[in-house]
Formats: sequence, C-alpha cells, structure tokens
Amino acid sequence: MEVMMLLLFFLLLLNSFNYCRFAATARTSYSNETDLLALLAFKDQITSDPSGVLRTWNATTHFCGWEGVTCGRKHQQRVMALDLSSRGLVGSVTPSIGNLTFLRKINLQSNSFFDTIPSEIGHLHRLQQLNLSFNSFVGEIPVGLSNCSNLRRLDLSDNPLAGRIPDELRSLTKLETLHLEANNITGAIPPWLGNLSSLYALTLYSNSLEGSIPEDLGNLANLRFFQVSANMLSGIIPLRLYNFSSLYFFNVAVNQLQGSLPPTLGNTLPTLNYLWLDNNQFDGPIPASLVNATGIVSIDFFNNSFSGQVPSNLGRLQGLYHLVLGVNQLEANDANGWAFIDSLTNCSFLQNLGLEFNLLGGRLPKSIANLSVELQFLAIGSNHISGNIPSGIENLFNLYALAFEKNLLTGNIPEDIGKLQMLQVLYLCDNKLTGILPSSLGNLTQLNKLYLYGNAFEGPMPSSLGNLQHLAELDLSINSLSGSIPKEIFNLTFLSNYVDFSDNNLIGELPLNVGSMINIRALIFSGNKLSGEIPGTLGNCEALEYLFIDNNFLHGSIPPSLSDIKALQILDLSRNNLSGPIPKLLANLHFLVNLNLSFNHLDGAVPTKGIFNNAAAISLLGNYGLCGGVPELHLPACPKNSSEKSGGRSHLVRVVIPIISAISCLTLIFLFVFLYWKQKPRKDTRSPASSLDDKYPKVSYRELAEATDGFSTTNLVGTGRYGSVYKGSLLRGNAAVAVKVFNLQQLGAIKSFAAECDALRVIRHRNLVKIITLCSGFDFRGYDFKALVFEFMPNGSLEEWLHPRIIEQGMANSLNLLQRLNIAVDVAEAMDYLHHNCQPPVVHCDLKPGNVLLDADRVAHVGDFGLAKILCEAMSMSLQNSANSTDVIRGTIGYVAPEYGAGGQVSTSGDVYSYGILLLEIFTGKRPVDDAFNNGLTLHSFVKMAFPEKIEEIIDPLLLIQDDDDPRGSTTRRLNQCLESVIRIGLMCSTLSPGERLNMRDVATEMHAIRNAYLGGRYS
Repeated sequence: MEVMMLLLFFLLLLNSFNYCRFAATARTSYSNETDLLALLAFKDQITSDPSGVLRTWNATTHFCGWEGVTCGRKHQQRVMALDLSSRGLVGSVTPSIGNLTFLRKINLQSNSFFDTIPSEIGHLHRLQQLNLSFNSFVGEIPVGLSNCSNLRRLDLSDNPLAGRIPDELRSLTKLETLHLEANNITGAIPPWLGNLSSLYALTLYSNSLEGSIPEDLGNLANLRFFQVSANMLSGIIPLRLYNFSSLYFFNVAVNQLQGSLPPTLGNTLPTLNYLWLDNNQFDGPIPASLVNATGIVSIDFFNNSFSGQVPSNLGRLQGLYHLVLGVNQLEANDANGWAFIDSLTNCSFLQNLGLEFNLLGGRLPKSIANLSVELQFLAIGSNHISGNIPSGIENLFNLYALAFEKNLLTGNIPEDIGKLQMLQVLYLCDNKLTGILPSSLGNLTQLNKLYLYGNAFEGPMPSSLGNLQHLAELDLSINSLSGSIPKEIFNLTFLSNYVDFSDNNLIGELPLNVGSMINIRALIFSGNKLSGEIPGTLGNCEALEYLFIDNNFLHGSIPPSLSDIKALQILDLSRNNLSGPIPKLLANLHFLVNLNLSFNHLDGAVPTKGIFNNAAAISLLGNYGLCGGVPELHLPACPKNSSEKSGGRSHLVRVVIPIISAISCLTLIFLFVFLYWKQKPRKDTRSPASSLDDKYPKVSYRELAEATDGFSTTNLVGTGRYGSVYKGSLLRGNAAVAVKVFNLQQLGAIKSFAAECDALRVIRHRNLVKIITLCSGFDFRGYDFKALVFEFMPNGSLEEWLHPRIIEQGMANSLNLLQRLNIAVDVAEAMDYLHHNCQPPVVHCDLKPGNVLLDADRVAHVGDFGLAKILCEAMSMSLQNSANSTDVIRGTIGYVAPEYGAGGQVSTSGDVYSYGILLLEIFTGKRPVDDAFNNGLTLHSFVKMAFPEKIEEIIDPLLLIQDDDDPRGSTTRRLNQCLESVIRIGLMCSTLSPGERLNMRDVATEMHAIRNAYLGGRYS
C-alpha cells in the first residue's frame, strides 16, 4: 500500500512539472507572438524601403534573424534592439512599437520617418537608447517618454519638432546625453535639467529657446559638452557654469547673452578646449587666466563688446590654432598693447587670427611677420593702424587671406608681397598707401579677390595683373592711376563678379577684348578720361548686370549690340560726348531698371516701349536733340516726315514686292538643293557635329594622327565608355591638347558624340573643359572617324587624385582641405551655370570624379557631355519615348540619381544628387561603390550615420595627415568651420527624394560661404 501511495505521489509530481513547463512554454510562445506582431505592424507603416532592408522580414526566417533586429541572450527570442539607421526608410512609426517591452535600444537615425513620435514608446521601461535624429518627425516631444526611466541617451535632433521641452522628462534621472538640436523647440531651458546628475552632453543649439540659462545647470558636475548656440537666449551666464572642472566644449554663440567673463575663467575650466562666445553682447576684458586652460585650441569672441587690451600671454596656449576677436572694442596704441602679437609667435599651430573692427591703433609690430608659417587667415582691417605694411610679411607664405583694409597705413605695397603665392584674398583698400602698384602682384596667381580702392596709388596699372587667372573681383577705384587699361586684364575670363576702375585718371580707349568677359556681372569705369567709342564687343558680355562708363570723354554712337546683354539691369553712359539716336533695341532689355543717358549729344526719337515707358527709370537730361517719347518726359514732338503719307504706297511697291520675290527665289533654290541632297548617296547621313561647325572649325584625321603620334599608347591618357583620350600637340597652336576619339563600333557612341556636340554648342564657362576644335570625317581606311579636341588638363582627373593607384604616390600628391574646397566650389559653379544660366538648361547626367579635370593650378573643369541632355529636348524625348529603354539615362553606378533607375524623367535634380555624392566622396575619400557598402548601406547612409558627432571617423585620413599637424586643431576645424557644413550640403543634395534636394544655385552660394568661412573671415 505504501508502495502504491509513493508511486501515485511521483505521478502527481511529474504531472505538476509538465504542467509548469507547458505554462512557461505557452507564456514564451505568447511573448514571441507579441514581438512578432509588433514588428509586422512596424513594417506595415513603411511606405518606401529603397535599400530593401525589410525584405528579410518574412516568414522564412525567425524574426530574431531579421535585419536590424537583435534578440537578447538572457531573454531568448525577445527583441532587445531595433537598429535601422540610415536605410532610407519612409513612413511613420507604429504605436505597436510600445509592445516590444524588452527593447533596450531604438536607432532610426537618418531616415525619412514623418508624423508624430508615438507616445507608446513610453511603455518601454527597459529602453536605454533612443535615437530618432535626422528624420521628419513633427509635433511635440511625447510626454510619455518620461516613463522610460532607464533612458541614458536621447537624441531627437534634426527634426522639425515644436513646442517646449516637457517638464515630465525630469524623471529621466539616468540620462547621460540629451540631443535636441536643430528643431523648432520654443520656451525656456527648464531648470530641472540641472537635476540630471549623470548628464555629460547637453546640445540644444539651433532652436528658438528664450530666456536665460538656468542657474540650476551649475549642478551638472559631470558636464563635458555644452552647446546652446543659435537660439534667442538672453541675460548673463550663471557663474556656476564657469566651474565645471571636466568641461571641454563650451558654445553659447549667436544669442543675446551679456555680461563679462570672470577673471578666473581659465582656472575654473582647466580642461577647456573650445570656447565660442561669438555674436552675443559680452563686454569687459578678456581674462588673462585663459592661458591656465592650457588645452584651449579655439577661441571665438567675434562680434561682442569686449574691451581693453588683448592678454599679452596668449602665447602660452601652444596648441591654439583659431583666435577670432574681430568686431569688438579691443585697444592697442603702443608696444604694450601689441605685446600679444609677440606672444602669439609661440603658437606654432596658429592658422586663423581675426582682429578686424576694433580700436587697435599705432604701428603693427614687426613680430607679426614671425607668426606661425601655418597662418592662413590674417585680418586686422577696420582699425586705426598707421605706419607701413611690415617688412617680412612675405614670411607668412601659407596665407590665403590678408586683410588690412580701412586703416591709416602709408607707404608702398612691398615688392616682396608677390611671394605670398598661396594668397587668394588681398584687402588693402581704404588706407593712405601711395606709390605705384608693384608688378609682383602678378605673381599671386591664386588670387581671387584684389581690393586696393580708396588709396593714393599712381602710375599705370601693371600688365602683370593679366596673370591672375583666378581673379573674380578686382577693385582699383578711387586712386590716381593713369595710363591706359591693360588689355591683358580683359583676358581674365574667370573675372565673374565685378571690375571697378572708377575715379582714376585712366586714358585711352576701352580695349576691344572687353567683350571676352562673358561671365562678368559688373563693369565700372566711371570718372576717368577714357576716349574713343564704346566697343560693340560689350554685347558679348552676356552675364553683365551693371555697366557704368559715365563721366568720361567717349564719343560716337551707342552700339546697338548693348541690347544683346539680356541680363543688364543698370546702364549709365551719362556725361560723355555720345551722339546719334538711342537704339530702339534697348527697349528689349527686360531686366533693365535704370538707364542714364543724360548730358550727351543724342538726337532723334526716344523709344516708347520697355524701360522707355517708365519716365522715372530713365534720365535724358542735357540731350537737346531728342524728341518724342512718353508724355512724362516733356520732350518736344518729333517732326513728321512729309513724304510719309503720300509715299506709303510707293514704299510698299519698292520694298515689299522685291522682298517677296527674293523669298520665292530662295525657296525654289532650297527645294532644288533639298531634292538633290535626298537623292545623293552618302556613307554617313548624319552630321551630329554640324551645330559646332560654324563655331569650331574642323581638323582632319591626318592632323590629329600627327598630333598624337598615330594615336600611340604612350600618348593614351584615359579610356571611357565610348572611346579613348590621347594627349597631343596641334601644329597650328603648338599647345598640348586632349583628343577624345570615339569608338564608333560601340553602341551609343554616335549618340554620345551628338549629345556632346549639342551641349558644347550652347555652353561656355571657366569651369567647363574648353573645346578647341573637332573632327568628323574618315580615317585612312575610309571608316567613319569622329573626335573632339579639348584643352589639355595637366593634372588629370579628380579620380586620380582621390584614388591613386599607388598609395605612396597618393600620400605625396594628395589634395589638402582648401584644394578640395576649391574643387567643390568650381564644380558647383559649373553645374550652377549649366542649370541656371544656359538657355535652355543643360543636364550633365554623368557627374563623377573621372569627369572632373584639373588644370595646372588645380582649378576644376567639368567635362564629358556624352550623356548630357538639353532640358527642353530631354523633356520632349521623355514624353515621346518613355517606353524606349535605349533612351534611359545610364550615368554611372553610384552617382546616378535613384529616380533614373525607376524610369524617372531627366532633371537638374539628378545632377544635384550626383554632386552630393561627389562632395561626400571628395571629403571622405570613399567611392560610392566601395566594397564596404553592402546590405543596403550606401555612401550617403554611411556618412549620415556618423554625422555630426563622429564626423572625424569618416573623413579622409589624408586630410588629417596633410592639412594639420595638430589633431586637435584639425578636429575643431572640421567640426566647426568647414567639414560639418560641407558634409551637410552633401547629404542634402543626395537625399532620395528629388523634391528635398537643393538647387545648384543655392549649392554654389553655400559652398562659396563655406570656403570663405574656412578662410576665417566673413567676406561676402
């Protein structure tokens, strides 16, 4: 009986164990099903998945194996992390995400999620990391996030979120990093943030926060990174914020903060590296104790009201590379006041020194010539500095910008200034400089802006200025220059902004080659003694907006060719000796808003159309022979021609009938020629180069064969999709040329040749490869032969510089940061021209490093228009042949816009995408088809994941090696002055949606601004 009872007990125990195991299995099964359903609900809300990441989310694989999903080890089969960053996903986030209750990490950074952030995320009590940055979430920050009590990292940056920072988030006591920058958050910085004792990174910049910085933030003893710039904060900074012993980054720039800095600042912030207070209202002295924070590498106090002398001991900051103190009230009148320059000679990494717009006076110390040879930007303009330009300034041979404008400098420009061969900006305007302009200015071949106006220079302009092939702005006005204008200056086709020679004593005629300046926007010759006639070649200056030749001694008539300058807005020819009638064609200048022809000897009828219909927009005073016009001009009526009425009929007989007869004869001749041409046998019925024949005369096959030594492999410089490029030398010019020979056996080569000819017919820009001539004929065997001859680019393609075949060679010849910036700007200018200045616009369709060529000065030129489309033609072809696969834009994998792959219509947005990828490649050194980019990862998403916190990890290492010997200074410059802005432009251009991309005009403007900011100044 006892045995039976014992057996029964064991049976009951076994059943109990099996029941418990079944219950546990049931619970696990149920939990797994909850996670599965939540993930499927997440997938259902995705409307676009260009990388195909969600294709793995199917029934054939357990959800723990789905891409982006990570399950835990301790809690088997439960989702612990959801990481789908930078996958290009579009859609909203389902509220069901709150059912993934074991989640510890959510990373949806750098996608295109929209709608509001679901409050159900607050159900995730185990959540430690939430990153929703770089998306399009709207609405307010969900209050429910306050329930995520284990949250350590919260990043909602770069979204259009609005509203205030919810007070409920005060419960996130474990929070270590809070990133809310680049939103539309309003209200005040909540004081309770000071209770988050674990917080070490607080970034709230670029919002609309108001009020003062709370005193309570002084409780954040672990704070290392504090950035609240670009808001509307006011008041003073609490003194307790200056007592963080571990703080290394402090940025409150671009607010309305005020007050003075504590004298002990450098003692209480000993680990400080970056101190940016620019664009506020701070006053008082700069603390001398700053030097006790020995790790400081960047100080920016631009545009405040700091006063007193610059501390004389700044040279103890030996890592300092960036010191910007411009637009303040700093003083220096003697050796004591200028002692800081002597001290700064110890800063061997110093690159940027900005002292402009202060109260600095006296003479510049000679020690300024002993500053670091790394110095790139030196600005001391708009002060009260007297004396000569210091001798030895040529020692600063790495200077890119030298700005001494608006001072009291006297004496000559030293001849040795020509040794600053890296110089791109030279501002010496508004001083009291005298003497003649040194011919050595012509040695500054990288110069982009030359401002010498408002001095007392005399003598002739040096013809050596014609060597400045990169010059975009030239201002020599308000001097006493004499002689004639050197014609070499007007061969500077890069001059695109303006030339101002006004208020001098220049004589002679305007050179005829002034018409070569087809890209110039403003020509100002007012107030000289110029004579002769107005050159008719000015009509070639098609981009000209402002033309001033008033107050001279010009005579003759107004050339009708001025009506060809379609962009003209202001034309001033007043106070000359011009005669004859006003050309009626000037009425066709639709953008003309001001026309001044007063005080000349013009006569005849005044037109009444166009600008002449607005009496307030024109001035005709002092021309006593004029008549007619609109009544508001109050001019006498023009005398009627007595034979006009009676001779009308005979005039019709004499003029119109012969014209009709001539047209009839021409029509018969044309019909005869056409019939003859249709019947004549031909080897090649097409002539794609015909549109270029008139503009560029053909060369023969024999000439090209001789120029390239029979197209020998030793002269082969590259091969492409439709042919090969050879280096050669044409006898007629004896200059190096590049001969692009098309392989007509390759399908599409004829079409490529035709496209390139059509594009080259309508384009001309300094940053496009210049075509010299063409060949369309037969080779020695009688086969068709087609080639284009271009200006040779001795520095090859950008592809060769970014990705050299031999690593050691790449190290020796790599491009530094400024060179890459210049190339990026050059390409942007070229694309801006193609999209916005060509009529009709031209779409390149194959922008990539291999099609960006560098001349001897490493100026970039975009080439290869074999796939280019003239936009109006491209649109019509797309409508007519949308089903024809042979007309699909092919481009190059990695650079071609994604919408083209889906059969999208050709557009300028496609080129913008290619430019964005090109920009990212220039600064990361990675091709878009890099082997590392797989499983949906692209160059765009790769960069976006690291942007902006880890930007230094994706930048081309060669930049870190060559551009700065100090890694700390290099990091700062990348993050603050240049690279963050460049990468942001690259990402905005290469978004998946064409509608979200910038246009190339805005891109070019932004890239110019970035380059100027990198040079350290704030020049327009």
